[in-house]
Amino acid sequence: MPAADANPLTPFYAKRRVTVTGGAGFIGGHLTEALLLLGATVTVIDDLSNNDGAHITALAETYGGQLRFIYGSILDPTALAESMTGAQTVFHLAAMNSVPRSIDEPERTFEVNATGTVRVAEVARRAKATRLVYAASSSAYGDDPALPKVESMLPKPLSPYAASKLAGESVVRAWAHSYGLSGISLRYFNVFGPRQLAGDAYAAVVSAFITKLQAAKRPTIHGDGTQTRDFTPVANVVHATLLAGATESADGQPVNIALGRQTTVRNLFDTLARLIARTDIEPLYTPARKADVPHSVANTALSEKLLGFKPIKTLEDGLADTVAWFARQREEFDEPVAKGVTGA
Repeated sequence: MPAADANPLTPFYAKRRVTVTGGAGFIGGHLTEALLLLGATVTVIDDLSNNDGAHITALAETYGGQLRFIYGSILDPTALAESMTGAQTVFHLAAMNSVPRSIDEPERTFEVNATGTVRVAEVARRAKATRLVYAASSSAYGDDPALPKVESMLPKPLSPYAASKLAGESVVRAWAHSYGLSGISLRYFNVFGPRQLAGDAYAAVVSAFITKLQAAKRPTIHGDGTQTRDFTPVANVVHATLLAGATESADGQPVNIALGRQTTVRNLFDTLARLIARTDIEPLYTPARKADVPHSVANTALSEKLLGFKPIKTLEDGLADTVAWFARQREEFDEPVAKGVTGA
């Protein structure tokens, strides 16, 4: 992201009162840091269920009264209402963000992702916020073979996670049209980057590959490796999310946020192996996971038209940044960091 003094978004966000749900997590932490750099006054609500809060603590030490942290769940009415006091813009990122976990815990997934979004939208409306930006998911497209994925396609969610995130989109649109709460749903595609979760059964593929390769272990590929994804550096997602908070064109519509580039999982592995200098390691192949879609890549024309979004990081640059961050963690702690997803 450009430096604050050179960023055209600085005049919009400077002194703006903003709430970020799930702001202590992976994407939320990057977004919170970017907002603080732009001069916004930020309130974060997070229950720290999937991260240790170290990054948000460091930000609080740096930015002082510019950042307020509320330890709590979006399902807690008191904590949620407190987090929204005076908010002008609300970024809703709190969620259970895993397809496998949603299959194990479908009711909890819907409680957090669908009911939680209703509560966030309603409290934002009552707080007289003027914009709700929702972190939606490309999983809404399901296994429709048509490529690239375009927002006008009929959704086909295949997992409880996908269905719950799609339900959240409906909430954003309904509150925009019923109550005038200007909103937009950003369908993120396979986000990765520094501080992403590593080391557990639900780890994102980039951080999982890096952690194994740096430990000289064989990473696991679910399926035959030919499945494709639109891997998107977190810097691009943060940039697009900030644009969505400032755009005038937000009536509840979904918008793809991605690089618009199709990459096989095997090619991703090979690139990371080269970056880590472990091309001697071969992956382990296991059967494909339930509800995983075979191929995905985004059409990003709408995000460019509505938001003026253009990627600021290439795939290769994003992977290099992520590898470097994990390497620093190993040097500092002598082991991979295993924290950092968004809490509910």
